[in-house]
Amino acid sequence: MGKFIISKRSNGDFQFNLKAGNGQVILTSQGYSTKSSCESGITSVKTNSQEDSKFERNTAKDGRCYFNLKAGNGQIIGTSQMYESENGMENGIESVKNNAPHASIEEESH
Repeated sequence: MGKFIISKRSNGDFQFNLKAGNGQVILTSQGYSTKSSCESGITSVKTNSQEDSKFERNTAKDGRCYFNLKAGNGQIIGTSQMYESENGMENGIESVKNNAPHASIEEESH
């Protein structure tokens, strides 16, 4: 099963990564100034990841594919890694849909 890992950035902001059961990072958040707003972001991912329309599929300048997960207000709440193909990106989206709703939440230990 997947899990959200909350960590602290070097600038003091909090962020989360959603990891699949195999440990691979499948979604990374923006920076949040407080831990509680980071936790709200996780709640938003759990909700919005169940709607395909909330996934914005993109192609980077180098031709690789990635996606953003957007909240109801259109704000980006998570970004994927880069994928070599559209098929890989679609698999990543499916992984977020499958892992996010029941993922546990952990804090990164330093």
